Amino acid sequence: MARNKYNVDETLESKFDASQLMRSMVYMKRYKQLFAAAFCFSMVSIICGLLLPLFTQNAIDEYIPNKAVKSLIVAGIAIICTVIVQAVCNKMRSRAMAKAGQAIIRDIRRDLFVHLQELPFDYFDSRPHGKILVRVINYVNSVSDFLTNGMISMVLEFLSLFLIAGFMLYLHPGLSLVVFSGIPVFAVYLFSIKKVQRKAWQAQANKQSNYTAYLAESINGERVTQSFAREEYNSGINQELSLEAKKSFMKAVTVNHSIWPITLVLTKITTYALYIIGIFYFRESLQVGVIIAMTNYASRFWQPIQNISSNYNQLINTISYLERIFQLMDEPVTVTDEPDAEELPPIQGDVRFEHVIFEYEKDRPILKDVSFHAAAGESIALVGPTGAGKSTIVNLVSRFYNIKSGQVLIDGHDIAKATLRSIRSQMGIMLQDTFIFSGTIMENIRYGRLDATDEECIAAAKQVYADEFIRKLPNGYQTKVNERGDMLSVGQRQLLSFARTLLSDPRILILDEATSSIDTNTELLVQEGIKQLLKNRTSFIVAHRISTIKGCSRIMYISDGKIAESGNHEELMEQKGLYYQLYTSQLTSE
Repeated sequence: MARNKYNVDETLESKFDASQLMRSMVYMKRYKQLFAAAFCFSMVSIICGLLLPLFTQNAIDEYIPNKAVKSLIVAGIAIICTVIVQAVCNKMRSRAMAKAGQAIIRDIRRDLFVHLQELPFDYFDSRPHGKILVRVINYVNSVSDFLTNGMISMVLEFLSLFLIAGFMLYLHPGLSLVVFSGIPVFAVYLFSIKKVQRKAWQAQANKQSNYTAYLAESINGERVTQSFAREEYNSGINQELSLEAKKSFMKAVTVNHSIWPITLVLTKITTYALYIIGIFYFRESLQVGVIIAMTNYASRFWQPIQNISSNYNQLINTISYLERIFQLMDEPVTVTDEPDAEELPPIQGDVRFEHVIFEYEKDRPILKDVSFHAAAGESIALVGPTGAGKSTIVNLVSRFYNIKSGQVLIDGHDIAKATLRSIRSQMGIMLQDTFIFSGTIMENIRYGRLDATDEECIAAAKQVYADEFIRKLPNGYQTKVNERGDMLSVGQRQLLSFARTLLSDPRILILDEATSSIDTNTELLVQEGIKQLLKNRTSFIVAHRISTIKGCSRIMYISDGKIAESGNHEELMEQKGLYYQLYTSQLTSE
């Protein structure tokens, strides 16, 4: 089902166009005041820098020959003040850009996170999670840097270029044309490598994504790695992926760095040409101060061009990141509220499946025309072989996926026409792999209902027999646990999940292999708590242990996407069919 794994490069489903770059401008517009301030500070700084050669030219051609000491002192003071103003403006510009950059990072990540929470489960099932993380963290950082420093720098460099050209034309139009003659050569080279740059940075983004995906997978599976002594083998994979990332990066920057020598060569050639032509063609009319100022401006003229080419490289790099960020943002939310969706009123828990057909992949149905009715307060157990469709049924009750055809009704309401929040807020779901969040035990229980008091959280824990082990922890209910609750046993994590769900007081309860990881002694303690949890609630229990579901109102044996048998424990035992075989085989094994 997965589209790729850590060593498979992702392919872009759409090519980049200018509209995507314009789309990113939305984030800049939100902070236009900061950008305007930065722009003004930058303009003042640029103008101050361009005035310095004029001060030097006047000093050499006028003040020194005429021995105007006062004028020289004034010029020196003007130069010092100009440098100070330039430094202050640069500092203020950097501060404004830092604020705007961090704000843009926050906004893009917020939009990505909100969208990620709305995406269906099959999106996360189909790709390594590390390839999602690299978009939200690494790529957003790079994009933000370009949208703040890169974009405004590119605009300022163009303005600086035109201002320098204007000062040069003011001083000596003929020599200015000598400097300008190198621009066509540079433009031809820059556009000739554009496609190579884009492909190189796309490849680098792919390799970086692959490495991050493997790193995230390795961290999550570290216990398994050490259990099977796979450290050396995994280090080899890590080294290979790291080397591929290094090679792709070096190839990309090699293409980028080829631009700098071109600008350097053109700078030297045009500067020498300026000297030669100035001496041979403008000897009589040319003053020493003018030639020195023109040489200064010539070097300054190619500096913004070099910076523009550098920003252009950054743009190419940013494009490859924007493609992936917007690819994630454009990922369709297939399970969402319909335009005319209505709030599901407080439910009793009557659930009905009518001719439901469902498939994860096209033309490969998992459920094949499934129909049943669960009355409010009834407990339904789902048993059968792995992959038969048990978990799929309970996932459809919560509308985690869209069905291909048929209807799923709760209290007579088609859940496809109800809002997701109104459906799921009235359900409690407990899975085999219980997730514990970093924080205190109390905070993890309160996750089921954020406005619950400490007394209500403790009462819920007592009812499912979690209170006893919690009080034995170093700080009781205020004991801090890390992500996934590694300091707790599997059974203890399940008991916390029971308390969390009980606190939410759901009308429909789903237990998907929720007791499979609990040892027999713990399970016996939990049974009474589960009985309390099931009272006056419609419940769906997916379990392999027959002891867990013997007392259910009805047991449905799921086989090959269909309900092969249905009835209570006694009725199915009398039929001596599939359920009977399952029960007797477990009894014999025990």
